[in-house]
Amino acid sequence: MNESLMTSKRGREMLSFLPAYYENSRIMNADMNTKGSELDSLFDTLDELLKQFFIQTATWGLERWEQELGIKSDYLKPIEQRRAVVESKLRGSGKFSGRLVKNVAEAYDGGTVNVTFEPQAWSFTIHFVDTVGIPPNLDDLKEVIEEIKPAHMKVEYEFSYLLIRDIDGVMTLDQLEQEPLLNFAGGDPVGQ
Repeated sequence: MNESLMTSKRGREMLSFLPAYYENSRIMNADMNTKGSELDSLFDTLDELLKQFFIQTATWGLERWEQELGIKSDYLKPIEQRRAVVESKLRGSGKFSGRLVKNVAEAYDGGTVNVTFEPQAWSFTIHFVDTVGIPPNLDDLKEVIEEIKPAHMKVEYEFSYLLIRDIDGVMTLDQLEQEPLLNFAGGDPVGQ
């Protein structure tokens, strides 16, 4: 059989189950290639459909997740941020606790988050440990935290920034030039 004629993975597999004398038959090769191509397409479609059942791999099915959870679809946001909103909404159910806030915040940030409570001040603080600078989808996180926290509690956010001790003798000038200004302490955008 001419391998260049058989383009289907499953077509080759089906041909291997037939008697050996069919290997040189152009008709059987064409038949198995055609049927195999259809099966390849079917299996690819099934694999893509299966991905939509999991938040971390959903693409076109993400809209369905958002609809089910009452989240407004924002197609201008990167898909990773939309997934984080869905995941945190799923995590954000149950009795309000530090663990709940931590789970929700980590779903947005993707890194370690510490949550500390100050009961006498009726407040709690979310500190982003692994993320340098302000997380890109902080507004979404703030919105969800407002939904799950008791109305009488105040929430504060603490961020980690690059300090001189973090870069002096550690980063090259090229590396420093690649770092966004917002990642440095006091590095607010000009005019804000």
